[in-house]
Amino acid sequence: MYAFLSLQMNRTKGDEEDYWNSSKFKAFTFDDEDDELSQLKESKRAVNSLRDFVDDDDDDDLERVSWTGEPVGSISWSIKETAGNSGSAHEGREQLKSRNSFSSYAQLPKPASTYSLSSFFRALSDTPAKSYAPELGRPKGEYRDYSNDWSPSDTVRRLRKGKVCSLERFRSLQDKLQLLEEAVSMHDGNVITAVLIFLKRTLSKEILFRELEVRQIALRHLIHFLKEIGDQKLLLDLFRFLDRTEELALSHYREHLNIQDPDKRKEFLKTCIGLPFSAEDSAHIQDHYTLLERQIIIEVRLLISTSSASVPRLSAIQHLGDFCALHANDRHLESAGQTEIFRKHPRKASILNMPLVTTLFYSCFYHYTEAEGTFSSPVNLKKTFKIPDKQYVLTALAARAKLRAWNDVDALFTTKVCALELFTAAEALGERRNWLGYTKKRAPIGFHRVVEILHKNNAPVQILQEYVNLVEDVDTKLNLATKFKCHDVVIDTCRDLKDRQQLLAYRSKVDKGSAEEEKIDALLSSSQIRWKN
Repeated sequence: MYAFLSLQMNRTKGDEEDYWNSSKFKAFTFDDEDDELSQLKESKRAVNSLRDFVDDDDDDDLERVSWTGEPVGSISWSIKETAGNSGSAHEGREQLKSRNSFSSYAQLPKPASTYSLSSFFRALSDTPAKSYAPELGRPKGEYRDYSNDWSPSDTVRRLRKGKVCSLERFRSLQDKLQLLEEAVSMHDGNVITAVLIFLKRTLSKEILFRELEVRQIALRHLIHFLKEIGDQKLLLDLFRFLDRTEELALSHYREHLNIQDPDKRKEFLKTCIGLPFSAEDSAHIQDHYTLLERQIIIEVRLLISTSSASVPRLSAIQHLGDFCALHANDRHLESAGQTEIFRKHPRKASILNMPLVTTLFYSCFYHYTEAEGTFSSPVNLKKTFKIPDKQYVLTALAARAKLRAWNDVDALFTTKVCALELFTAAEALGERRNWLGYTKKRAPIGFHRVVEILHKNNAPVQILQEYVNLVEDVDTKLNLATKFKCHDVVIDTCRDLKDRQQLLAYRSKVDKGSAEEEKIDALLSSSQIRWKN
């Protein structure tokens, strides 16, 4: 081959012209097809790449034999070789295109057996190659995932393992019910739900409800699933079929959560009042409807006050003849800035759809001084919804203390004492007082909680001391007074207890040179007090 190339180079110019003019090959033109040009380039690269695989020129004289004993290069060998290698021929051509020098093959190991030049050109032909090599087979068990060979128990086990299984092969009702029973026996909620979804899609409602009625575990899973996905229509049909009237009513009532418009929600709640709830639930539904109606009046429409002590039902608001005064609603008052409390304390949120306690706090904060006849009055709310005294006092105290309305706080715990109670107290104290106008402070929540709420709202020390003194338990009183630095209460309590050691220990906690220190020194030096220690 090298001799042939050197001979071509030594030809004269005239010989070359004769060769090209007489050759059966055509000279290169731009009219050649692209595939012919690529074929020539690939053939040239293939010839050049063989230089590293050829040991010497003497190997051409040797007869090469394949593993089957057939001479390499024969017709039968070429057919077999082409069929076996054509699947990888296209990949080989792509790799050959990316190689531009002989050095890229320098690291390749020398093959045990080499191919002839003719066989290599056959493999690199541009004929579309078809792969005759078989694909690697999958394990037989994997083909069964998509087949119809699985029994209900096998299907359930595979579902539990998280593998893909088609349930479409279970077409008869008997097979579907057997599949459901296998899922229930497996005690896996996810598998049970998956089977129930399949049954819900492939069975009619009547058949599904009838079969689940005798399978309580699966029935509970279906009810939970329908609640999770929000399929209220099917859930209501199920409860209606099972004759669960109370659950049917509760499920219908739950739909109000999806209604955002206050007026539409109010009308929907009105339709829920006549549903078959229990006696306790019926009262809650009625209160919910009344509360929302009251909130709409305060927030959006009109704040209407009545002159009578008994407030008529809110459903009769349209009959305005029974009412004596009309006021602008809170939204208008806030936007207009006409009311001082709305200017100083702008509202952070709307009152609509708020709980009863929040509504009570709102009324105590913005409408505390209004007459009982108004719908926004805290006292009116207390009577309408039968709010306990403890809850009312706790809410009103938090609202008025936040506004630092200490007179309202004082009035909240001040009650008049009847004549008999006053006479009994006077006899016990050995005193005689005029009981007319006599008042006494009472706290249904306990004065210790009153003190904590007042301190949380930064009440002055004088206010705190007044209510700390009203705590009945001595140890609790001392702890609160020490905690909130009510020095006078601690000093007076130690004096009443005649506890010199505790008073002496507390002396180190007050400021030096203060009035409290002088008071403690005066008590310690007094000869009129008989100390117990």
